[in-house]
Amino acid sequence: MLSTPTSATASIVFLLDVDNTLLDNDRFTADLGDTLEQAFGAAERERYWTIYARLRDELGYADYLGTLQQFRKGLDNDPSLLQMSKYLLEYPFADRLYPQALDTIAHLRSLGPTAILSDGDVVFQPRKIQHAGLWDALRGEVLIYLHKQQMLVAMQQRYPAAHYVMVDDKPHLLAEMKQRLGHKLSTVFVRQGHYAAAAAGETIDPAPDITTACIGDLRERKLADFVRAAPTINLPAD
Repeated sequence: MLSTPTSATASIVFLLDVDNTLLDNDRFTADLGDTLEQAFGAAERERYWTIYARLRDELGYADYLGTLQQFRKGLDNDPSLLQMSKYLLEYPFADRLYPQALDTIAHLRSLGPTAILSDGDVVFQPRKIQHAGLWDALRGEVLIYLHKQQMLVAMQQRYPAAHYVMVDDKPHLLAEMKQRLGHKLSTVFVRQGHYAAAAAGETIDPAPDITTACIGDLRERKLADFVRAAPTINLPAD
């Protein structure tokens, strides 16, 4: 069931990215590449990723299904082509959740309202979230935008709160969101995946408020840990 907008203002709302934050999307893309090579050969695998990269530049998000639609050119009589759609739509994303991802969600939900805030298309990304078990774990509290950092007004309308916590593997995106929301947002950088690795050694301004090695580490964090950058917020009494 789809969630409805929240009307009451919460003290704090937790927002969670999906890819390489809650689940290992790098592992998925590696599996997809291996499957493409087995079915069509190395040259066709590279052609798929070339189309994927071009569409990502044009659209601003990963479009695996749209890439497959364009990839079909010249392969319409190949029986493996239709199996690729099945592969994508039925991929076992639940097997790609990071350790303690669901426990972390449960912990954060015990501290305050918690929702997914993700980039992506309106078909594959929701299906990924559902197949991973994340939709149910968040009770349908899921937002998917083309560019989430540009949709913070809409997010706040959906989840009014005195303070927000964004958990993501992309430190530059966290910095952009911090620039937009200021002290109303605490940023949590999870060092997982290729984006996090690529940012190693870079100067991020503003720097994340919290940096952690893996999503499971957040199970040990208390509410006060997330609001150090919000001195005016009134925390509920223990």
